[in-house]
This record gives sequence, C-alpha cells and structure tokens, in this order.
Amino acid sequence: MSTPLPLAITMHAADNVAIIANDGGLPAGTVLPSGLTLRDAVPQAHKVALVDIPAGGVIRRYNVAIGYALQPIAAGSWVHEKLLQMPEARSLEGLPIATVQPPVLEPLEGYTFEGYRNADGSVGTRNILAITQTVQCVAGVTDFAVQRIKAELLPKYPHVDDVVALAHTYGCGVAIDAPDAVIPIRTVRNLSLNPNFGGEVMVVSLGCEKLQPERLLPPGSFPIVDEREQALDVVCLQDEAHVGFMSMVDSILRQAEQHLRRLNARRRETVPASELVVGVQCGGSDAFSGFTANPAVGFCTDLLVRAGASVMFSEVTEVRDGIDQLTSRASSPEVAEAMIREMAWYDNYLNKGRVDRSANTTPGNKKGGLSNIVEKAMGSIVKSGSASITGVLSPGEKLQRKGLTYAATPASDFICGTLQLAAGMNLHVFTTGRGTPYGLAEAPVIKVATRHDLARRWHDLMDINAGTIATGEKTIADVGWEMFQFMLDVASGRKKTWAEQWKLANQLVLFNPAPVT
Repeated sequence: MSTPLPLAITMHAADNVAIIANDGGLPAGTVLPSGLTLRDAVPQAHKVALVDIPAGGVIRRYNVAIGYALQPIAAGSWVHEKLLQMPEARSLEGLPIATVQPPVLEPLEGYTFEGYRNADGSVGTRNILAITQTVQCVAGVTDFAVQRIKAELLPKYPHVDDVVALAHTYGCGVAIDAPDAVIPIRTVRNLSLNPNFGGEVMVVSLGCEKLQPERLLPPGSFPIVDEREQALDVVCLQDEAHVGFMSMVDSILRQAEQHLRRLNARRRETVPASELVVGVQCGGSDAFSGFTANPAVGFCTDLLVRAGASVMFSEVTEVRDGIDQLTSRASSPEVAEAMIREMAWYDNYLNKGRVDRSANTTPGNKKGGLSNIVEKAMGSIVKSGSASITGVLSPGEKLQRKGLTYAATPASDFICGTLQLAAGMNLHVFTTGRGTPYGLAEAPVIKVATRHDLARRWHDLMDINAGTIATGEKTIADVGWEMFQFMLDVASGRKKTWAEQWKLANQLVLFNPAPVT
C-alpha cells in the first residue's frame, strides 16, 4: 500500500500558513510538495508556517490576520494557539454597509419534495405531535405521559411520526416582566408553532406558574385547526378534577389522542423546494470545517436560495469577527444595521458576565487546529454562501421571509438549534470535525463530517463525508449538490438521517438573559 502524499492546504494565495490534511498529521522531516521541510511534527488539521514569521508578525489564513506571532516562527514550524496573540475585535463603527452586490443567482427551478402542507401555508417535513409545557414543574409528568402515548396510542396512528414534549427550564422563579423575558417566552411560543407540528397546539400547565397558558399563547397567536375548537387546549395538573397522578396522565392521553387523530389524517403532497426552511450550524469544529464541510454547506445554501427556500445561519460569537463581511453583503442598510444591533447587544451581554468572545473556542476546537475565535469565525461564516443577506432575526423571533437570514443566536449547539426551531426551521444541517452525536427530535438533522477519519470512525452517525474535498476526490460543488439532493430525500421522508434512525435527540435549551428571582 502506497504512502499518501503530504497534504498542506492554504485558503488564499496570501496566506503564510497551511493546514496539514493527512490523517494522523505529518512527522518532522516530511518534505511538502512545495519543497518545504517540516521542522516539527504537525498534527492533522494544524497549521505549518510557510515562511519565516518574525515576532509580532501577522499570521494570515483566509487572507485574514488570525493572530500575531508571540515569538519568531521559522518556516516549517508547527503554528499553534500558544504562539498567537489574538487580534482585537473589529469595531462595530465604520463598517461597510451594503457595499457588495453579490452576483445575481440564476433561479433553480423544478426541484420538489413531499411535505405536509399546513393551514397557515407553512410546510412540515415531519408530522409530529408536540406537547408544550408552560413550566419545568410539569416535565416529569409530561415525560411519563409521552412514554405511554408512544407505547399505547402512537401504533394506532401510523401516519404520525412521533410525539415530543417541548421541555424547558423556564416558566416560574424568574422575573417574568423583565424586558429580556420576551426572549424565552416568544421562543416557547414559536416552538409550539413549528411547521413540523401540523398546527396542533396542546399545552400542559401546572396552574400556579408565572407563565400562564394565556400569556404564552394568547388568542390569535395559534391556528385553529377545528372551527369547533375555539379555546387553547390546556391540561392543568392542579385542576380539582384530577385525583391522583394517573388521573393527570390519563387527561394528557385523552387530549393527545384528539390531536393524533387529526394529524393521522394528513398526507404528504408534492411541494416546491422553496418550502424548505433550513438552519445551518456547526459544532465540535476543527480547522477542516472552514475548507471542506462549511464551504460545501455554503454552496448548498446558494442552491437553496436559488430554489427560493429559506436558510438561516447563526452563532453570534462565531461570526462577530467577520462582521464587516456580513454588513457588506446586506441587501440594504437596514439589514446591515440590524446585524450591528444584534452584535452590540451580545457584546453587552458578554460584558455583563465579565467574559468576551475569546471564551468561545473549546479544548476540542484547539485540538482540531483552531487557534482562536478569529480563525474559527472565518471558517464558520462560509456556511452562509455568497447570496445577499436579506433579513435578521432576534432570538426567539419567527422567520417571515425567504432567502438568506441571519438569525442571532448564541453559539451553543443546543440553544442555537432551539432558536432555529422557534424561527420555523423544518430541516437542520450540522457540520462537525471533532464529532458530536447532536440530534433534534423536532426536525431531521443532517450531519456532515469535515474529514475522512471522523466519517470512517463514526460511519453510522455522519450522513455526508465532506473529507473527500480535502483529498481531491470531490469538489465543494460536488458535495454541495450531494447535500441538496439528500435534503430533498430527507424532507420527503424517503431517507432518514442517522440521528433519526438512532432517535438521538438533545434537550431544547432556552436563551434566558432575564434575571432569576
């Protein structure tokens, strides 16, 4: 068996570092195709200096200064986070505003999937009964009931995909009237209305909590599926009619069956690809993320925008250092200013906790070759593709437009996924280099591996292997098209993601900046 050729990948001709792509990295003494000899052993996904870099010199990747050398770095040396000083954050003043006019993308027509059309016009990729909770106090009872529903009722309704409890830690013991309380409240409200839930709204309440059902879902905020059903469907556990625990559970089952019956009558129908609402996210990122999986997602994002679909990218701290790239791509000054407001709000939020954006990078990110948040941000932004950014969402808000939207969320995988679900996401794409078994019960999650080694070891968790880009087996466009076609199959129910097959589902996590009382 022949030894693989050394692979050192640069992102731009002006870069003075390259990424070692070989599985297991390369030993000292290896001669790269350029003729450069490695002075140090360089782990896979880590950087090697292509030229001598003086102390204080710029370390450049993506044609961006990702750091400054803390000491002289000789060509061929391993460049890691301990040798870099991170640049200051870009000021939010004096940014380019809607200065870039991306090329007009030719419409992509004729692509469809089989989805569930809802009364409000939205389309689900799954047919799920979701049970909303007003407060964490009811979570144990609801979970017990859901297990019974799955065992006793769901087999009677074969056209319903699942039953999920929308559990969260909010609802009481909080400053419910604080200005920022609007964020978790609207998040839970809009989660209840996700298109994968078919317009069926069912609530379990304790009774004494601050977040009362009528405040969570006031009249007019939820669809009426049956004209005879004019009130919000609530099971209140403190209702005097309940005598004992099983009485509460039986009430939940009785109400759930009414919703299951209606959901079971629904059938998939052919709808245009423009009905997809896709959230893109990365987690457990490595230095491969920025040149394999995320660019492929970016290519696919452009395909979706061309098809008239909706795409959300997020993660404030993972785009903050590229804010100038985003404001310049805004479709209007108003969109650019909205992005700046979201960044400023989050800067202030971090300052309250006496931390800054540098807290984002994890030990796994660094082991995967990402030296700091600046480098990580450059690789994260490319998920957004090249289209104009036409909208901005604050946390918990519902998506109202097609095209490419910046949905402001924390970078936490679970909070970001929760907020994208609240925005109306019906399909999720998640890239990873270090590996994470992340999944959602509420929407299919397509997992994309950044490198061969992860795809090989986690062969029954990763849906797409973008590592083929690093080795030259496929192009970014090849993997982007593969992803697009796979999305249509998953959205149609023709294929299941690995996360669905294993029923991997992380808990939803609300973003709650309001005080706890």
